[in-house]
Amino acid sequence: MTRHAAFTTNAQGQAPRGAALPVARPMEVESGDRAPHSPKAGAHVQIEALSHRYRGMSGNCLDDINVTVPSGQVMALVGRSGCGKSTLLHLISGLMQPAQGGVYIDGNRVNAASPRWVVMFQAPSLFPWMSVAQNAALGLRFARRVSEIPERVPALLEMVGLSAYADRNVQDLSGGQQQRVALARSLATQPELLLLDEPFSALDAFTRRALQQDVRRIAKELGLTVVLVTHDITEAAIMADRALIMAPDPGRIVTDTMLDPGPERHRDSPAFEAERARLAHLFETTA
Repeated sequence: MTRHAAFTTNAQGQAPRGAALPVARPMEVESGDRAPHSPKAGAHVQIEALSHRYRGMSGNCLDDINVTVPSGQVMALVGRSGCGKSTLLHLISGLMQPAQGGVYIDGNRVNAASPRWVVMFQAPSLFPWMSVAQNAALGLRFARRVSEIPERVPALLEMVGLSAYADRNVQDLSGGQQQRVALARSLATQPELLLLDEPFSALDAFTRRALQQDVRRIAKELGLTVVLVTHDITEAAIMADRALIMAPDPGRIVTDTMLDPGPERHRDSPAFEAERARLAHLFETTA
């Protein structure tokens, strides 16, 4: 089997022959007594015959997207500016509705946003007058799960490396620390799907590297499914199990490839550099 192939579908919008399509699981009722570190099954995501056109546009910005993301997979959407990566992420999240086709999470059509899936954007969007712990607890407050805050928030802050900053005002933190607060807030409601819209792009290189590794580690520990939007080939190789390369006009998937940069994903290793170079070549030749 080749390690990558152009992404194609048949007339019924089915995936290529040989692609394993996990069976969608029925929606489960969220349990309020699960420990913050307990692994759970990540969401199964199915995107079927999805096309989208913004009002006033003469053509589609996304055209005939058919993708399956198995439970627990970290998938990167890679492409140049304007190819529709962020639009596709917003459609998956339910923040927007597609003009045609649909998104299904665990077999249920996505019609709106949900605490079962969360989005992290470039800006952490914290309340500057609140402490780190108070910001991390906001998701639980909005979900009316206040009783879980005393146990869950300290565990989450430990997970993201901010236990010592719990009572610090978020305005006193660095940009990377603020994104860690946003990550803790995103994880507080125990989502099954984490959607990342280039949340590290404004950070310095050292901070970005640390967060890339930590977010992947945390996602694997918790069993989360992750969809990452990025234009950074190295970031995709560090974080993702799989990369979908998108091309513009209209936005579409042109390459679907699994990633194997070595078990340690160490960016100085020959295995990682070979995989990064392979992905970069695919990007240059298909996007």
